[in-house]
Amino acid sequence: MKVDLRKSLFILPNLFTLSSVLCGFYAILTSTHPEAGSDDFYRASLLIIFAMFFDTIDGRVARLTKTQSAIGVQLDSLADVLSFGAAPAVLVYRWALEEYGTVGVLVCFAYIACGTIRLARFNVLTMGEAGAPKKPGKYIMGLPIPAAAGILISLVVANTAARETAARDVLGSPSIVLAVVLALAFFMVSTIKFRSFKDIKLSARTAIFVVFAIGSTIFVAWRFHVSFALVWLLASYIVIGLAESLLSLAGRARRRGEHDDEEAEEPS
Repeated sequence: MKVDLRKSLFILPNLFTLSSVLCGFYAILTSTHPEAGSDDFYRASLLIIFAMFFDTIDGRVARLTKTQSAIGVQLDSLADVLSFGAAPAVLVYRWALEEYGTVGVLVCFAYIACGTIRLARFNVLTMGEAGAPKKPGKYIMGLPIPAAAGILISLVVANTAARETAARDVLGSPSIVLAVVLALAFFMVSTIKFRSFKDIKLSARTAIFVVFAIGSTIFVAWRFHVSFALVWLLASYIVIGLAESLLSLAGRARRRGEHDDEEAEEPS
């Protein structure tokens, strides 16, 4: 029996995607254990981090082996709904929002719902006429759900790592966590454009933002607590997206004003 190696390569990136699903599924089981405690929530966070690793690898493997396909795009999105939608939402609910009861459930559901909508929109925008994925661009619309999940689990990881009572109280405050979950849900379905990191070209603006992210993270670790550094590093991705959106809006407003001035100066 002759095996077509070329066709067999299509399985490889999908195996990484399914590994991400396994990590997300196991994170849910770990979080929902009746006697789950801080150590279990920490392990669930690490499982989601492993899911992020596999999610990053599958796309790169597909591009390296030239096995990108429409089914791979759809499978990746379905995996993301579980690993970066349901898993972190369940984890955060059990960790900090369970005391809110129905409100906590609805807030976590809003996160999952917005993440699912964001993935569906992403698939539509990045799908070619034949159903194959388009070449990734410099920016993507809406906060990527892996980034949103990263911020949530960074709160859990940092809270576990923080030894000072004040730091733990801030990072694990149910009201703060609830606000963060709602904010992330909004950013995912917003039209704000965030960098994709798949088509990066060195420029002065890019260099400034990189220096800002690294420099501010070091400052936060030094001034407050090292456990805050991970949270801020991921949150700075949102800050950079907001800053670039504001700069883009200001640029368009300026060009529109210049265009109106030119029309006003033209003789009637």
